[in-house]
Amino acid sequence: MSDTAIAAQTAARMPSGLRLFWRSFAENRGAVLGLSVMVVLLLLAVFADVVAPHSPIQQFRDHFLTPPMWQQGGTAAFPLGTDDVGRDVLARLIYGARLSLLIGISVVTLSLACGIVLGLTAAFAGGLVDTAIMRLMDIVLVFPSLLLAIVIVAILGPGLFNAMIAVAVVTLPSYTRLTRAAALSELARDYVTATRCAGAGRLHLMFNTVLPNCLAPLIVQATLGFATAILDAAALGFLGLGAQPPTPEWGTMLAGALQFYQRAWWVLAFPGLAILLTVLAFNLFGDGLRDALDPRLKQ
Repeated sequence: MSDTAIAAQTAARMPSGLRLFWRSFAENRGAVLGLSVMVVLLLLAVFADVVAPHSPIQQFRDHFLTPPMWQQGGTAAFPLGTDDVGRDVLARLIYGARLSLLIGISVVTLSLACGIVLGLTAAFAGGLVDTAIMRLMDIVLVFPSLLLAIVIVAILGPGLFNAMIAVAVVTLPSYTRLTRAAALSELARDYVTATRCAGAGRLHLMFNTVLPNCLAPLIVQATLGFATAILDAAALGFLGLGAQPPTPEWGTMLAGALQFYQRAWWVLAFPGLAILLTVLAFNLFGDGLRDALDPRLKQ
């Protein structure tokens, strides 16, 4: 049986709603490309111990700043070359993908959960509580995101965990405002009024009735926020406030390679390219997801 026939049978077995969603999503070639890159990154992150040719922290004393294998002086043992202390660049990039995805998942989960709680609380409570929460979010938005993250890390101390907390705080207002706006639009609908008249409590209304109908924009925002989290964490690592050496984090790799940009371009180019492709993939996927969930945006 051909691959086309298998794909057709698989699509036919999908529920109609999922099939329509995938058909709409697949029309965006950029989104499909972004999804493909995300799948490759996920596989590399999960099977890093198997795929990576060497340990990310192992030092080869006889191979300081070895160029990529296609350049003169390169070797197949280090396809993308080595850094200034003899560590394999390819291995550090692969393990860096695992760390970057972990950062993105942690930051998005923390900021999304807190944003949902604050947004729903503001929408349902109203009055002084609503004003206090939204003014607090406005204060956070006043500061440039990277500058605020630097201030938070400077207070908490440099480190990967503190950097993730700082990025989560910086991205929190977008989820809070989006949740509040979506919840307010749903509160005026008849099904919410009927559920309230049936005797449902406030928590049931918030999390069982209103929240499921607010998830579509939140999922899109979380996908786009994933790229922002990776980029901000890499920026903090580049400034020395995120993951600390010898942790194979892409921003930290850029910071350590900056002084070698003239005579060893590969130690700077490949981590930067990894950040570029990852952020671009998540942004393309987020745009396609937004269009698929709301077909009106295609226009």
